[in-house]
Amino acid sequence: MSIQPKLNRFDITMIVVSLVIGMGIFKTPGEVALKAGNAWIFFGAWIFGGLISICGALTFAEIGARYPVAGGFYKVFSHCYHPSIAFMINWVAVISNAASVAAVAIVGAEYINPYILPAHLQNMTGVEITGIGQVLLLYLINFLGIKMSARAQNVLTIFKIGLILVLCLAVFKSDAVPVAHPIIPSPNSAIKAFALSLVAVFFTYGGYQQTINFGGDVIKASTNIPKGTILGMGIVIFLYLSVNFAYYKTLGIGGLQGNTQLAAKMGGYIFGQIGFKIVSLLLFGSIMAYINVNILSNPRMYYAMAEDKILPPIFKHVNPRTQVQSFAMSFFVVIILLILLFVQNFGTVLDYIMFFDTIGLSLVAMSIFILRKRTKHLDGTGIYTIKWFPFVPVIFILTYWFVTANIFINFEANADKNPWSLVICLGAYASGLVIYFISLLYHKKKITTVE
Repeated sequence: MSIQPKLNRFDITMIVVSLVIGMGIFKTPGEVALKAGNAWIFFGAWIFGGLISICGALTFAEIGARYPVAGGFYKVFSHCYHPSIAFMINWVAVISNAASVAAVAIVGAEYINPYILPAHLQNMTGVEITGIGQVLLLYLINFLGIKMSARAQNVLTIFKIGLILVLCLAVFKSDAVPVAHPIIPSPNSAIKAFALSLVAVFFTYGGYQQTINFGGDVIKASTNIPKGTILGMGIVIFLYLSVNFAYYKTLGIGGLQGNTQLAAKMGGYIFGQIGFKIVSLLLFGSIMAYINVNILSNPRMYYAMAEDKILPPIFKHVNPRTQVQSFAMSFFVVIILLILLFVQNFGTVLDYIMFFDTIGLSLVAMSIFILRKRTKHLDGTGIYTIKWFPFVPVIFILTYWFVTANIFINFEANADKNPWSLVICLGAYASGLVIYFISLLYHKKKITTVE
């Protein structure tokens, strides 16, 4: 049973907003401020990151238009490079995505638990219970069908946008809060400070690339994917710049630096004690949206892998009535739940996500040059094409390589603290290749046995 298109342009726009706005904007501005050291580099990194993300969104929009298939993030690698590269990159992506979902679920539980659980469960056990409960609730909603999931996503996304708009109200407060003196980073050049700031900025802007996984689910994909992607990214950039201005005007660079509870602090500043409750509830809705869209998106990659016979056929089973990939979605949720049980030791793994993302995204972006040659017959048919080609994808690719190089340098500089960082990153890719070739040998052996 093939996947039938059910999502419209508004759905894909809301999906983009939800994929990008996770927990990052409520945490990473503190890290960006710490790396930047001053307001010029801080805002420069956010503006530059937004512009580069638009380049990425435009590039991925054309990729999605030229190759509109379910599990597009996997299929593009398989089509343009080699199935082994496709499996390796997506193997790492799915694991890191599941880890991100688990970590975000824990954060959501920490915010909401004071209001829903008794005193004796205000501990890690209570956090795990609520985190697992969030995932299972959204798992059941997704089981009702992709359209039901999309409706839930639209409502939860409105919660997310509402939270950011509430935080922006801080700019209208007349009374000031004590502003801490900024911490000046250890003798770094402005270029290095800018580069290190971009790591957290791009992490916060990331996510829009997963829209190519919905190529087979979107009505009139060749036009709705690019328009929905660009509109969604426009909303994201506006919201990010607005809330960062509110953070800066209220707290200053010194107050921002290293502050991981920005949302709660701003809520308390605007509304007093009740502000913590308001922000906690809105933030919980935002987290639910992030979890939901990942449960909706990631199984599409399994579908594509199963089509290439790298995973068993059961991974591409689609319920004909609900359009739900029952087994693939269940498998992804099980990974999340397993990580949730051990998430206390998983925090450092999330530091490696951007290393994986910068490599994966730059390789996908490079596929646009191959796709343009292979799909020349689509030119002039009304599909979306980048106006300033090849400059837009080249700028995106070179910038992401620049960030990758700085992450690599940072790993080397901190080798005494985390000596296995680079080994873990490269080992994750190597394990994907090993699994791919084992699966390939097994499949060939099975065919030989049948014959």
